[in-house]
Amino acid sequence: MRVAVSGTHCSGKSTLIDHFLIAHPDFAHEPEPYTVLQEDYGEIFAADPSADDFYRQLEFNLCRLRHYPPSEKVIYERCPIDFIAYLLAFGDLGADRQAIRLVEQSLDWVQDGIELLDLIVFLPLDGMDSNAMFAAEDQALRVAVDDWLIDILRTDALNLFSFCRPLILEARGSTEERLRQIESLLESIAPRCH
Repeated sequence: MRVAVSGTHCSGKSTLIDHFLIAHPDFAHEPEPYTVLQEDYGEIFAADPSADDFYRQLEFNLCRLRHYPPSEKVIYERCPIDFIAYLLAFGDLGADRQAIRLVEQSLDWVQDGIELLDLIVFLPLDGMDSNAMFAAEDQALRVAVDDWLIDILRTDALNLFSFCRPLILEARGSTEERLRQIESLLESIAPRCH
């Protein structure tokens, strides 16, 4: 069972994963690529992110998806679609002219990577606890990424799911409520996963 938690920045991914791992210590954890690339590989990202930064994180995320066999239990902080959404948002906001070119050259790889996931847990901003809704930097980018994630995950706006679509759960509410929603879904699909 390979699970990815998807969402724009400051949507509660890390907190949810921390709670999930307490309840499921048998799952391996793949932290956010940004963190691993900096802390474990010594890569340096600028204070203001660029399209190249998100593309590098996408490459790393895809590599880590291929690292685990289908029988492994692993939870990923982010999925390839997150990085596509950031690149598209950069393009929309005029933040980096090469963002759209990077999206175009990576869509086939992203489609292949998605096929390696069993479940994507999406944390939309409109499903957040209202106390945390506005506690983030760069609100314009945050909202633009969320809009793209909604378009891609709800309506397959980029035709990424033409061959294989993992289950997609939009988890809403507090961390505890989101965790209960994941638990309920995992219980319902458990017989199919064996």
